[in-house]
Amino acid sequence: MSVASKGNSVKVHYTGKLEDGTVFDSSANREPLQFTLGDGNMIKGFDSAVHGMSVGDEKSVTIPCGEAYGEKRDDMMLDIPLNQVPAHIKPEIGMELSLQNQAGQPVPVKVTHIDEGKITLDANHPLAGKDLIFDITLVEIA
Repeated sequence: MSVASKGNSVKVHYTGKLEDGTVFDSSANREPLQFTLGDGNMIKGFDSAVHGMSVGDEKSVTIPCGEAYGEKRDDMMLDIPLNQVPAHIKPEIGMELSLQNQAGQPVPVKVTHIDEGKITLDANHPLAGKDLIFDITLVEIA
């Protein structure tokens, strides 16, 4: 029986949970996730977990934040003067906005603080700083 190895195209069903059991993503009720092992498009810990599995294998793996979306970074917190916020935007804590990076690509941010002179935006990935638990079933190796 073959096992998934670097360069293989694989299909998996998965459920991603936080340590408190909250499900943040799942392939249940949709097509399995397809990706190529080792091509860098998946978080390192997920890619590593699938490596060596055979079709039909199931596993639950805890991926530390360092092998997922990394630690929360202070340099990804941005203070913006309120007078630079477009007039049509009325910021509220928890509001999700989008900025453009230097290459013109959108960067999602979340409002985390507002005071009389500025708002604070968090550009960290929403799962940064969190250990993730994935239940994975390997469906296909191509």
